[in-house]
Amino acid sequence: MSEQNLSISRFSALQNVFSQQRYWWLSFLFWLFLVLPGQAVELRIAIKDTPSQLKIGSSTTAVVKDSAGRKVGEIAAMSAFMAQPEGSGVALGNWRSGQLWVEPSGDGYIWIGDRWYRGAVHLVRNGNKLLAIDRVDLEEYLYSVVGAEAIPSWHLEALKAQAVAARTYALYKRAESKSNLYDLDTTTATQVYKGLESEYSSTHQAVNATAGEILTYNGKIILAVFHSSSGGHTENVEDIWSNPLPYLRGVVDYDQQAPVYQWTKSFSASELGQKLGGVGTVKAITAERTTPRGRVVTMKVIGDRATKILSGSEIRQALGLRSTLFTVSSNGSNFQISGRGFGHGVGLSQWGAKNLAQQGLGYQQILSHYYQNTILAKLN
Repeated sequence: MSEQNLSISRFSALQNVFSQQRYWWLSFLFWLFLVLPGQAVELRIAIKDTPSQLKIGSSTTAVVKDSAGRKVGEIAAMSAFMAQPEGSGVALGNWRSGQLWVEPSGDGYIWIGDRWYRGAVHLVRNGNKLLAIDRVDLEEYLYSVVGAEAIPSWHLEALKAQAVAARTYALYKRAESKSNLYDLDTTTATQVYKGLESEYSSTHQAVNATAGEILTYNGKIILAVFHSSSGGHTENVEDIWSNPLPYLRGVVDYDQQAPVYQWTKSFSASELGQKLGGVGTVKAITAERTTPRGRVVTMKVIGDRATKILSGSEIRQALGLRSTLFTVSSNGSNFQISGRGFGHGVGLSQWGAKNLAQQGLGYQQILSHYYQNTILAKLN
């Protein structure tokens, strides 16, 4: 939809975003107040957790250290050794210790498994498995995350919004991590991280332009969750998960141009029963409870063998749906699922951010729309 074709109602809603400028004067003042000389922040990213061998290498000469921090050897540039769990510790080539570190020299990169990464690798025993942890600077980590989570060719303001959200989320998860070994992993369970593979000049630009910027509420880092597309309106966090948060409120989304804005999937009654399991051939499937915006919380599945109640998330996973915002229709022998959006629908909508950036909004305005009444602060 072009800018000229925006409906009056959508244009009015867009104007409401501009009306929130007053918050950004406060944000700017707060940002100035918090600016202090920067310090590097290191993250611990779990890259591989495997019971088998894992190739570790370096693009430059790398130092190998044992669990006491003593240098025990070197890896030549563009060489690699196999790491594996051994005894009560780990082994890398002929080096053995309870833990091992491999630190590239200069501006070198580390090879872990099948990808290049920035930082250094920490090899540690995790039960009967070898855990490879990338120790990487926060800003350099974001070069990859922004490219893996968003589309690098998008408008720079949308990428800046993603950079701030991802930085804030990473620090929030780092603070609440229950693991003594790592802060985040590389999957959608936290944030997607692919090392150098997902770095682009545009992601470097977005991260550098927002260096150290985070979102706060009442002086605390927020849970800056995000998703691909909400299907027209984001959700209040308590309707999807558990506790209400004053900054994660449902707002109008601008994701109508997203390729995942609307979608359908079809299943035969027997196929549906096989995928959902335990009910036989499905006779009917109806929503038991939904959020105010229509996302499925629970559904009743009636089969020729049994009836059971499933959560919307369980159905989404079993059927490979893009979201829990869907309805089901049937002609008796076949079922069609019609849905909107991609993801949980809470917080920043990436496709909405893209459209708002194309309409001329800056990343600060985009963030203030999806994270209500938050303050953009500078990390110190």
